[in-house]
Amino acid sequence: MLTLLFVALLLAGITVRVWLASRQIRHVVRHRDAVPPEFSARIGLVSHQRAADYTVARVRLGLKERFFDAAVLIVLTLLGGLQAIATWISSLVDNDFARQLLLIAVVGLLLGLLELPFTLWRQFRLEGRFGFNRMTPGLFFRDTLKGLILTAVIGLPLAAAVLWLMARAGAYWWLWAWALWVGFSLLTLLLGPTLIAPLFNKFTPLEDAELGSRIRQLAQRCGFAIDGLFVMDGSRRSGHGNAYFTGFGKSRRIVFFDTLLARLDGPEIEAVLAHELGHFAHRHIVKRIVMSFVLALGFFALLGWLAGQPWFYTQLGVMPQLGGRNDAMALLLLFMVVPVFTFLFTPLASWYSRRDEFQADRYAAEQSSARQLVSALVKLYDDNAATLTPDPIHSAFYDSHPPAAIRIRHLSQAPVAPVVAVQP
Repeated sequence: MLTLLFVALLLAGITVRVWLASRQIRHVVRHRDAVPPEFSARIGLVSHQRAADYTVARVRLGLKERFFDAAVLIVLTLLGGLQAIATWISSLVDNDFARQLLLIAVVGLLLGLLELPFTLWRQFRLEGRFGFNRMTPGLFFRDTLKGLILTAVIGLPLAAAVLWLMARAGAYWWLWAWALWVGFSLLTLLLGPTLIAPLFNKFTPLEDAELGSRIRQLAQRCGFAIDGLFVMDGSRRSGHGNAYFTGFGKSRRIVFFDTLLARLDGPEIEAVLAHELGHFAHRHIVKRIVMSFVLALGFFALLGWLAGQPWFYTQLGVMPQLGGRNDAMALLLLFMVVPVFTFLFTPLASWYSRRDEFQADRYAAEQSSARQLVSALVKLYDDNAATLTPDPIHSAFYDSHPPAAIRIRHLSQAPVAPVVAVQP
């Protein structure tokens, strides 16, 4: 039954993806030659058509990637790929623990290599075609190498710890493994901004004193204590712009992409940041972290049960080793098949995210200026070639942010915030 359910849900997922992609492409192409009236005064037809073409190209590439991923999944599971890799590793390594850890490393490396052609195409052909790619092949190689080394240095010890707990911590090993994962995640959130992110990007203090004063006063009004304002050299890799805040406690920092600062003025940047602070004020980030921990607990509890069920392996194309442990194989199988079983819940996650975005927009309108946020969003939609005419069903299924027209309509109806003088 697991095999049949797995195949049925995989085919259902592919069918839904194709249907949604077809709807999106048809809808965007149908509206390609006319800018929506609410944007016609600020976005030209050429930019609108560029956004339509960019959207269609991304959807088509994404669909090809999903077909490829489904084929790889079938090959690795039902067609015996994982079994062949495990057999090969067993012929090379006698130590049971080393064999399992090597299995995770080899499969992870293989999946990364299989994904590499799509990553290269997306970065250098698709993004380059529409003028977004700023990355050189050398920088791409250095980033990839750093990511691989970082994964090995951090990921392999974590995997080893989980495997050790599975073998030594008794029937409730999954609870200890979950606690380890929670601690690791919190440590990453705490140290990531100061230790990991600088490995890939350069962060410099914000030099614009007027903008800095404006942002600090906004943060003070919002009750957000910050450790610093930084500019990230995002333009080295992409023409897309963004801003975000990160960290916990005294390590909170606000980061602006240099591409964002080059495009928006002070009031618009303040409004964009007010939106981001809206997520903080409504505790969206904390809620999502807690939710991720709850889901992780469910994952580890399920793994704790399935790891001891022979049918879990055999019905997914693997023969469990009778004389050794199968913990790594159980971990890999569940990690690979869970997305198939959870794909149809995507609209629920999208709806939840869009609800948070509306709340953050309302907060920005209260603390800053809805008009300035609308102005900033229109510029960002234009610069990032975001389609103004997505298919409603495709958007409802996938999009974490509301469609442009709906979002701006809501902001246009928001109450006007009181004017706050900015002290130099």
